[in-house]
Amino acid sequence: MAYSGQCLTSESLGGRSANRGECAQACRMPYELVSDGQTVPLGDRKYLLSPQDLAGLDVLPELVRSGVASLKIEGRLKTPEYVANITRVYRRALDELAGSQETTADSRQYDLEMAFSRGLYTGWFRGINNQELVHARFGKKRGVFLGEVSRVERERVRLTLQAPLKAGDGVVFDCGHPELDEEGGRVFSVQGPTSKVQGQQAEVALTFMPDAVDFSRVHVGDKVWKTSDPELDRRLRQTYAGEQPQFLRPVALEIHGHAGVPLTVLARDEKGHVAQVTSTMPLVAAQNRPLTTEKLREQLGRLGGSVFALGELTNRLEGEVMLPVSELNRLRREVVANLEAQRAAPQRWKLEERGTRSVERGTSAPDAGEAELIVLVRSLPQLEAALRCGVTTIYCEFEDPKKYREAVTLFHTAHGCAAVPGPHGPPSIWVAPPRITKPGEEWILQRVRSCNADGYLVRNYDHLEFFADTRRRGDFSLNIANALAAEHFLTHHKLEQLTASYDLDATQIGALLRTAPPAWFEITIHQHMPMFHMEHCVFCAFLSSGTDFRNCGRPCDTHDVKLRDRVGMEHPLKADAGCRNTLYNAKAQTGAEHVAEFLQLGARQFRIEFLNESAEEVAPTVAMYRRLLRGEVTGSELWRELKLRNQLGVTRGTLAPPFDSMRG
Repeated sequence: MAYSGQCLTSESLGGRSANRGECAQACRMPYELVSDGQTVPLGDRKYLLSPQDLAGLDVLPELVRSGVASLKIEGRLKTPEYVANITRVYRRALDELAGSQETTADSRQYDLEMAFSRGLYTGWFRGINNQELVHARFGKKRGVFLGEVSRVERERVRLTLQAPLKAGDGVVFDCGHPELDEEGGRVFSVQGPTSKVQGQQAEVALTFMPDAVDFSRVHVGDKVWKTSDPELDRRLRQTYAGEQPQFLRPVALEIHGHAGVPLTVLARDEKGHVAQVTSTMPLVAAQNRPLTTEKLREQLGRLGGSVFALGELTNRLEGEVMLPVSELNRLRREVVANLEAQRAAPQRWKLEERGTRSVERGTSAPDAGEAELIVLVRSLPQLEAALRCGVTTIYCEFEDPKKYREAVTLFHTAHGCAAVPGPHGPPSIWVAPPRITKPGEEWILQRVRSCNADGYLVRNYDHLEFFADTRRRGDFSLNIANALAAEHFLTHHKLEQLTASYDLDATQIGALLRTAPPAWFEITIHQHMPMFHMEHCVFCAFLSSGTDFRNCGRPCDTHDVKLRDRVGMEHPLKADAGCRNTLYNAKAQTGAEHVAEFLQLGARQFRIEFLNESAEEVAPTVAMYRRLLRGEVTGSELWRELKLRNQLGVTRGTLAPPFDSMRG
C-alpha cells in the first residue's frame, strides 16, 4: 500500500542522518539536555529523539473520506510476522470501513502493539503536539503493557494484569533503565484468577523456568511488558508460510470455437499480460454433456498451486460442442505456464530521446583560475568577523529571518567601495530560507526575500518557483549526487551553481567532478554535519509545557541547547523559523586532505560553515583554509592543525570512504 504524503506506520520522525542506519541508531540513543551550559533535570526521560511509532489506524476513516486512494506502511528491518500482522490489521480496517468485515478495536490495538511498539501515536495527522510524540522513556520495542510488579517472591512475581497473558508468552521487566540489560523471559505459568472481582482485576503470580530470571534485579514498581506472543506469531506465519500461495491474482478467460476447429483460450491477468493457447484437436458436436459455462469453469478454474484464481469467464463457443477433459486440463496448465513466464520476465523499457545534452560532460579544468572560499555564517558576529577577513562571498543561515535585512546591509556597507569585481566577480551575500516549506508558511519565504540579498540558496522545489526571478544557487538539501541531477537543475531550473550532496564521500565527489563540468559545483570542506532535521521540536517538548509554537513561549529564541550523548559529546541543536529542529554533530568535519585532488580535477568553489563558533574563531579558520587553497600547506598539515586547535578535534566524517569510515 502506498500513500504519498505521510505514511500510516513508521518508526521515524522525519530525521535525516548520513544514512538510514545511523539515523535509526541515533534515534534510539539516550541523551541529556544541556541548556545554557546546565544539565536540565528530566528524570527518566532520556530518549529525547525516540518518537512513539506512527499508527494511523485511528485517522483511517478521515483519510478514506478525504479521498486518499492509496496507503503506505513502513517497516525497515522488520520480520515477516510484522509485515503479515500490520498489513492484515489495516486491510481489515479498510474492509470494515467498506462494510464487508467487523473487527474489535481492542484486538487491533493488541495486534499493533505486539507487532512492534515503542508506544503508538497518530503523529502529526491531527496536528503538532510535541508533548505527546516523544515520551522519551525508552527507545526500544516494548509491546503490550501488563501492569506493575506489586510483590517479588522467591521464584515468582505478582502483579495485577491489565492485558491478557498466558504460559509461553515473553515478558520484560522495565526498571526505568532501558540502556541496561533488562530481566525477562518466557512465562511458565500464570497462577490466580484473571477475571474481574468487584470491578478490579485480581492479582496473579507469574512463574518462570528455573534460573530464567534473576529476581534480585526485579523490584516492586517495575513495569511489565508483554514482548512476545508465540500463538499470535504462529497464526501469522500460517498466512504466508508453506508452498501454497496465500494471495491469488484474478485471471479472466475467454473461450472461442465451434465444431470442426480447435478450441481457443484467451487469458488476461490483472497486470495486462495476455496468453492464448489452442487445443491440438478440433471441437466436435456434442451428443451429450456439451461444454457449458459451468463445465468450463469447473475444468479451467482448477488453478490450485498457481498464483491465479479464476475471475470472469466468457463463453463464446458456438453450438453444443465438446472436447476431452484431458485436453482441457492441458490447456489450463499451458495457459498458466504462459502467464507465469510473462510475469517473471523483466519489463521491456522504451527510452525516449529528449534531445542532445546542452552541456559538454566530463570536462576538467585544472587551470580554471583561483580557488574561491565561500563562508557560511549563522550569526551577525560571525558575519562581521568574516567581513573583516575580506570574504567576498558569504552565505547566511539565521534562525530568525528578520535578521537577514541587517546582515545584507552590513555586507553591502562593508563592500560598498568594491566597485571593481574581484577574481570571482562582484562581492555577494546569499541568504538561506528554511529547508522545508509547508502550506501556510509562505510568509517565511516572503520575509527572506524582503531582505534584498544578492541571491538565495534553493533548498527544495518550492524555493525554485518562489525565488524564480532572482539569483539562485542549489544548496546541499537538493541532494545532487550525480551528473544527471546536476544537469537538470542547472539547465532546466537555471541555477547558477550547486552544492555537492553531503551523502557523497571523497571518492564519489571525485567521480562527480570527472563526469560533469567542475564549475557546476561547490564543495563543502568544513562544517558540523547535520545529523537530524525534524519536525519534532525538542525545545518545545522539554523546555516548555506547550504543544507547538503558539503556546511554547519560543524557548529556542532564548536558550542555547545541546544534546549530550553517552560518551559526553554535546551536539548543538538549532530551530528554524518553522520550528523544525536540526541536530548537528559536535565535531567539525573537514575535507582538507582531499582538497588537492579536488583542485586537480578542476573544482574551484569551496565552502566552509560555522555553527556556534565565536567571532574570534572565524578569522583563524578562514586563514587556514585560504592557505590550503593557495597550496601553502598540505591537507595533512591542516588536519593536524585543526586537531590541535579544536577542543573536540575534527572528523573526516562522511568524506571518508566507507571502508575507512571509522577514521577520525
